[in-house]
Amino acid sequence: MASPKYASYVPLQRRIAHYVTNAFIVGVIRLALLLPYEARLAFVGWVVQRVIGPVAGYRARALENLAMIWPQMPKERRQEIASKCLNNVGRSFIENYSAHDFPKRMAKNTPIGPGVIALEAAAKSGKPVILVTGHYGNYEATRACLVARGYDVGGLYRNMKNPYFNAHYVQTMEAFGGPVFPQGRRGTAGFVRHLKEGGQLVLLFDQHVFGAPMLDFLGVPANTALSAAELALRYDALLVPFYGIRQPDGVSFETVLEAPVPHSDAATMTQALNDSLTARVEADPEQWFWVHRRWRNRDK
Repeated sequence: MASPKYASYVPLQRRIAHYVTNAFIVGVIRLALLLPYEARLAFVGWVVQRVIGPVAGYRARALENLAMIWPQMPKERRQEIASKCLNNVGRSFIENYSAHDFPKRMAKNTPIGPGVIALEAAAKSGKPVILVTGHYGNYEATRACLVARGYDVGGLYRNMKNPYFNAHYVQTMEAFGGPVFPQGRRGTAGFVRHLKEGGQLVLLFDQHVFGAPMLDFLGVPANTALSAAELALRYDALLVPFYGIRQPDGVSFETVLEAPVPHSDAATMTQALNDSLTARVEADPEQWFWVHRRWRNRDK
């Protein structure tokens, strides 16, 4: 439910639009949750790919981003990537609302990669860990996998502009276990305390941030927040890139923790994160969320 403060400063027309949009989303969620798990994912993946993505302009934005990054790629291949990207977005969305089924499935996963040993050692010694990823595959797959193995993995989230949607969106993150913190002063105090106590924190770093330094991503400069690296340096925390990689069946995941990024300076460390994500996107571009305005500095 939206707060009274929201109603006091948002125009009526926008409030109605937010309410109607949320009602549609809730309707899709409730219908999907009536279906068996695999059918549920296929249904919402189809809805986002075929209906919501094109109508909301997400498909067009994905195609614009793809044309900018890979102009020499055949148009048909870019269209295929955009379609599969939207399908993955839809599947990820309903997975995160499957508060029982999804964590139960991810609990059966065994994380792999050199970062697993580093994480285990840090947890035993009380050293904080910042787990960093992008909007690729479904990052909640790895968080759910680690929480099931006893790690106290917190999350940081950005409030959605639609408060009706935001109210239940936040609940989905809380359902995976581990504390979640909103961006802002109150949230910052909470996750800093969590780190100081030797906890683990998940951060996503691949969205545009106004005023952030320009770093290379997929061969094009992009405003990139240094906050994950800055926190790692300030609190002597491990900085570990990780990925929840969707498998060809569209349902299962490979949960990967890469080797920690060596401490140096925030810009160098963040570029290493960009390079890690770049390699993942180039290897399997359908899994990245091309729908974001990642390169706003190039928008006209």
